Amino acid sequence: MNKLKSEEWLFEISPKKSAFEINFKELWHYRDLLMLFVKRDIVTFYKQTVLGPIWFIIQPLLTSVIQFIIFSKIADIPSDGVPYFLFVLAGNILWFYFSDCLKAVSETFTANQNIFGKVYFPRIIMPLKVVVSNLVKFCIQFVFFIVVLIYYIYQGYDINPSLLVLITPVLLFMTAILAMGIGMLISSLTVKYRDLNFVVTFGISLFMYVTPIVYPTTLVLEKINPKYHILVYLNPLTGILDFFKYAFLGSGSINLAYLLYSLGIGLIVLLAGVLVFNRTEKSFIDVI
Repeated sequence: MNKLKSEEWLFEISPKKSAFEINFKELWHYRDLLMLFVKRDIVTFYKQTVLGPIWFIIQPLLTSVIQFIIFSKIADIPSDGVPYFLFVLAGNILWFYFSDCLKAVSETFTANQNIFGKVYFPRIIMPLKVVVSNLVKFCIQFVFFIVVLIYYIYQGYDINPSLLVLITPVLLFMTAILAMGIGMLISSLTVKYRDLNFVVTFGISLFMYVTPIVYPTTLVLEKINPKYHILVYLNPLTGILDFFKYAFLGSGSINLAYLLYSLGIGLIVLLAGVLVFNRTEKSFIDVI
């Protein structure tokens, strides 16, 4: 008997041929679900709050103010000739995008075990929706940063943005794949080892202080032996943050080799994350 048109399969679910495989056609098919999850995350964040999306601005604002008081006024840490508040604000908005993505992606399996056990959709949608929803948050914080930047320029401070600001989307992409890759690796491990959730929270707090946010990279390079300078750039976020600050503030210096290193590390970590994530998603529901 011939199948009626209404009985034809709309989509075929089949096992992955490779652990590295990402079915982009399937992801496109579920794009509406992805955007639904993104919208849910954003609305849930400020639903029934008085200030709404303004909370997205309060986080980097208060953090930068506290850092300004402690590290500039008390510790007298230099900021490469630009206002210290603006210096740390530039670092904070990129850092919060990275840390928020990393924390949320690392909880993919544990936080979504109920929905994963009830309905099928590409599991990688959950890490993707984290990256996209936090991108909306970053854009709001970025607008705030630009407003503060314009204010300082108007006040006569020697701040020199360059055409390198056009590379901002590339820097965001590099930050996103780094956070997503590390997060996917951790999320696969937390299926068996829930303690890692606490380690991630603590580790992110510590990692912030080995990343040039409250201090310029040039200060570290001045304090250590030149033969150890390469160690400063082992942190893949260093090249990204230095480039971002140089592009918008004209502070510090940049080295394209270190930026390419950051991109390379991000891609390697992402591939490793996809590999482990794809293997874990097949059996995690039986373990968790």
